[in-house]
Amino acid sequence: MTEVTQPALTIDALGKKCPIPIIMLAAQINHVPLNAVVAVLADDPAAYTDVPAWCRLKSHRHVGSYELPEGGWAIHVRRNY
Repeated sequence: MTEVTQPALTIDALGKKCPIPIIMLAAQINHVPLNAVVAVLADDPAAYTDVPAWCRLKSHRHVGSYELPEGGWAIHVRRNY
């Protein structure tokens, strides 16, 4: 079993449609230290693919997407710069 890194910041975007979760992530990722993890909580299916795509576009690292018991995902992003 892979150990999940504890996020330095959790962004609650549950109930928000894309691109709002990405806008929230972009606005807050620089508030955590380099190499720290930001968890984006989202239940819009578009966020499941859009957040990892944003990571590739912006050269941050998509660590993983983890299903939430109440529905949706915790999408973990590592700040690279």
